[in-house]
Amino acid sequence: MVYVLLLLGFLLLVKGADYFVDGSSSIATSLKIPPLVIGLTIVAFGTSAPEAAVSITASIQGQNGIALGNVIGSNIFNLLCVIGMSAFIKPLSVKKSILIKEFPFLILSSVLLLVLTDDLLFQQSQNPILSNGDGLVFLMFFGIFMYYLLEVALNSRNEKIDSNSVTTLLDNDNGNNTCVATMSMSKSVLLSIIGIVGIVIGGKLVVDSASAIALNFGVSEKIVGLTIVSIGTSLPEFVTSVIAASKGESDIALGNVIGSNIFNILFILGVSALISPMPVDPSLFLDIVIMIFITIITYLFSIRKRDISKFEGIMLIIAYVAYMLFIVFKI
Repeated sequence: MVYVLLLLGFLLLVKGADYFVDGSSSIATSLKIPPLVIGLTIVAFGTSAPEAAVSITASIQGQNGIALGNVIGSNIFNLLCVIGMSAFIKPLSVKKSILIKEFPFLILSSVLLLVLTDDLLFQQSQNPILSNGDGLVFLMFFGIFMYYLLEVALNSRNEKIDSNSVTTLLDNDNGNNTCVATMSMSKSVLLSIIGIVGIVIGGKLVVDSASAIALNFGVSEKIVGLTIVSIGTSLPEFVTSVIAASKGESDIALGNVIGSNIFNILFILGVSALISPMPVDPSLFLDIVIMIFITIITYLFSIRKRDISKFEGIMLIIAYVAYMLFIVFKI
């Protein structure tokens, strides 16, 4: 029965995130928010909603191994499997802004996670913990990231307004009158609410079921978080980026992963630590270092020729298989 509940939880997480993204995107479009910002915020944060539901729920219930392991495992899965499979389907071109802004900020966020969790090295404490203060630090950095996105939104909006003004004049001269069809505002709001409810319920089912499985088999919560839970909650990112890559939307495919990983570290862990201080399993430090190393390698792939080739995508996928074998070997 516990496995059925686990699958049901994953289904609710994936479909809930899907509904939430569709509804929120429609609201954003109705409010004339630029597509670039929709991709950086609603798509990236919406697909990370399962991770948020699982980690925050786990933190509230005191299951910190799942909460932290889920974020680290999801970020590693996103970088290796999601980007790897997306590049394998179609090479991903990388914009200059991603290379000089978003990607370096992700690396900074990952290093910040290591600094705040490794109290033994940086604070000479034998009991590493993500405190309420650490949570506030994460959220302040998240606020900086959101400020940057707001600036991008305003600049893009102004450019769009100028562009639309010219287009409108041309269309009026030619007697054309076009409009973009979206869902009604009421339907968009309803879809978003249904999505959030599905995400919350699904998150609780996944945490409870995964914990029960770990207890039955004597597997640590950390391992369950790094594997089963992280892969399951990353399915929205995987589906979104792979579909985007198949359609030639490299910005969405890559931006979704970068935005999701930043959201996972700064917002999810920030809120989780703020709700309840999180004792850190020292064995997770190695996984955090691996996550940072993978982030830097992916960045180097991107900056080399401003793209991620099919061969590099295969290398990333193989690296994830090797990481899974490493985790199993450690068990």
